[in-house]
Amino acid sequence: MRSRFAPDRNLTVRMVTVIFLLGLTYVAFVAALIALLKSVPLVIVIVGALLVAQYWYSDRIALFAMHAHEVTTEEAPQLHGTVDRLCALADMPKPKVAISEIDMPNAFATGRNADHAVLCVTTGLLRRLEPEELEGVLAHELSHVAHKDVAVITIASFLGVLAGLLVRFAFYSELFGGRRQDQNTAAMFAVIMAVSALVYALSFLLLRALSRYRELAADRSAALLTGRPSALASALVKVSGSIARIPTEDLRTARSFNAFFFTPALKESSSLATMFSTHPTLQRRLDALAKISTELGLHG
Repeated sequence: MRSRFAPDRNLTVRMVTVIFLLGLTYVAFVAALIALLKSVPLVIVIVGALLVAQYWYSDRIALFAMHAHEVTTEEAPQLHGTVDRLCALADMPKPKVAISEIDMPNAFATGRNADHAVLCVTTGLLRRLEPEELEGVLAHELSHVAHKDVAVITIASFLGVLAGLLVRFAFYSELFGGRRQDQNTAAMFAVIMAVSALVYALSFLLLRALSRYRELAADRSAALLTGRPSALASALVKVSGSIARIPTEDLRTARSFNAFFFTPALKESSSLATMFSTHPTLQRRLDALAKISTELGLHG
């Protein structure tokens, strides 16, 4: 039976393009590391181990970082009931359900595929939203799982994570060990730092462009599945307004998961920053939902 989350051809094209371009960058990056470190086995073991860890344990890492835990039907009957209804309506496997014990109102989906996915909501979100608004948010996150863009973002973000780690490693090695290094070693660290920084910048830009589109695609899929674009729009306004009132220092830890969140933990304050954001602006998302309401012949 075909899922009610209809395939999004534009999203698929963007995901394939980003993975292809990042793949080329990844190959070049590994080749550069091999040439610099002169150890094929070492590079392959390190890179391979990090990739496998991020792919297979991304859900556990995310839940741990967000202080979340899986909940049973008995522990969260209403939440499970809503997820059950949406999965039946979308004709897709039900993911694990988790709750994060933080006040920041948000939600995210993670996992390497639909059979190993986790849908997580925060206590702050559950406390603030009405049932129909929560349904819209959950449908949004389930759309990410159905379209496999959670797995794509997880894999694609690996290159940026690796490059970022190498930049820090090279920087601190030069900072604390510079006097003990000969010129050749220092030059090698400088090249590694430069290559890693370039790779990080490329992956950063590609992932941001993909992430912004995937959020609009998930909004649309959720609105069409539930038939209530206005409820999702209301949830967006509530969540964005609530996050804006939470102290910035309380949001910094969560910021690294922005690409996976329903709305970003920290807002971008300038037009340039918005260009590099993981999410479209609130107004753009609301305008897109208003357009869907018109398409469906709904008002408000």
